[in-house]
Amino acid sequence: MLGSLGAPELIVIFLVALIVFGPNKLPEFGKSLGEAIRGFKKAINEPDKTPIESAPPPSEARDNKS
Repeated sequence: MLGSLGAPELIVIFLVALIVFGPNKLPEFGKSLGEAIRGFKKAINEPDKTPIESAPPPSEARDNKS
């Protein structure tokens, strides 16, 4: 099954990534993956906020420009 990844499979995946991307790029990929996971967890744990709720209503935005 696809859901059962063991140590041998992970080692093969790591070796293929090492060959394809090279040893200099792997730490950058790991860092960006960690930041993405951290951002996803933060977004999940925050209360529902949308950019529309935090923006001022259109009438107030027009008043401030004048």
